[in-house]
Amino acid sequence: MAEAHEQARQRIDKWLWVARFFKTRSLAAAAVDGGKIKWNAQTVKPSRELKADDRLEIVAGEQRWTVIVRGVSAQRRPATEARLLYAETDESAARRQQQQEIRRLAPMPGADLKGRPTKKAGRLIRGFNE
Repeated sequence: MAEAHEQARQRIDKWLWVARFFKTRSLAAAAVDGGKIKWNAQTVKPSRELKADDRLEIVAGEQRWTVIVRGVSAQRRPATEARLLYAETDESAARRQQQQEIRRLAPMPGADLKGRPTKKAGRLIRGFNE
């Protein structure tokens, strides 16, 4: 976090990667290009520079965050240190908690299925289709 005070600005795609919202910087840049990231309620390019107190609306998959930037860092650090770079708004945290509870109580059909069907399951599937 000491680096956060040395550097006042950082590209939005790099900040999203450093703050661990995306696994790679290219995924972060693609999200920004795709309009999934709003900076102060505006769509931006990946080269937009962030500074402290900027507001970001982030959509990654089904997750939605509204965060206030608290600092920047030159390196990707562990998640505990990455959380110090932003503060999530109360409304965002409540919304995410509610969505998590809904997913827990009523999971999507087939969410527990992984990989290819077994031979037996394949026969059953073909039996339904015939």
